[in-house]
Amino acid sequence: MQDDPILSIRNLTKKFGGLTAVDDFSLDVFPGEVVALLGDNGAGKSTVIKCVSGVHTPSAGAISFEGEVVHFSRPIDARTKGIETIYQDLALANNLDVPGNVFLGREVEKRYLGGLIRPLDNKFMLSETQQALSTLHVEIPSLQVPIETLSGGQRQAVAIARAVYWEARLMIMDEPTNNLGVPEQKKVLELINKLRERGVPVILISHTLPEVFAVSDRLVVMHRGRKVTEKKVSQTNSEEVVQYMVGALDDTRQTAPAE
Repeated sequence: MQDDPILSIRNLTKKFGGLTAVDDFSLDVFPGEVVALLGDNGAGKSTVIKCVSGVHTPSAGAISFEGEVVHFSRPIDARTKGIETIYQDLALANNLDVPGNVFLGREVEKRYLGGLIRPLDNKFMLSETQQALSTLHVEIPSLQVPIETLSGGQRQAVAIARAVYWEARLMIMDEPTNNLGVPEQKKVLELINKLRERGVPVILISHTLPEVFAVSDRLVVMHRGRKVTEKKVSQTNSEEVVQYMVGALDDTRQTAPAE
């Protein structure tokens, strides 16, 4: 692991009116590691990643990416820097085929007559998509069918391949195995490991603790907007993690709250 973090969050706070959704949160993410961000519903984890990915503007604190303090006002600003976020709904266009989704918003055109005629270069986009999927060892029988006809695991693979093709420097995945069957869950976890092998760090949000312990290097638990612990997976277990998630344990207080 390198000494310098790719992502550094310092004292992040996000308020919505009188509600503090994230309170003084700090985290470093290093190249080639998988960090699980855990917590019960409403713990603040989704708000953290939305601040990192440009959906929300922090109320206080600082976010640095690759050594540079960043201020993202839109998700496209974060994507331009190399931060790709895959939410549960995947943000895929169901009526488009696989290349259409990989190049969505960044379509490649041919140019004829000095640029007056600019049809899409579908052959190039298909070839590039095939190559992106092959680097992740993903096989999809046909790339030229609507994305809605693919399985949940295949759609996840397309979303990940899109991020890899556009040279993601950080991947954020929000419940990537939700509503998938066991074989497809395993395939997504394999893809996460391949991202690690490529040196791309992953922030993983998941309620499925077995998969967290299967692929993560480190875990961070939030409760009511605050970070209550940060541990290597080898230093804890599922039962202890649940205690942190429900607020029975809190390393920032060093003692359990009174009953």
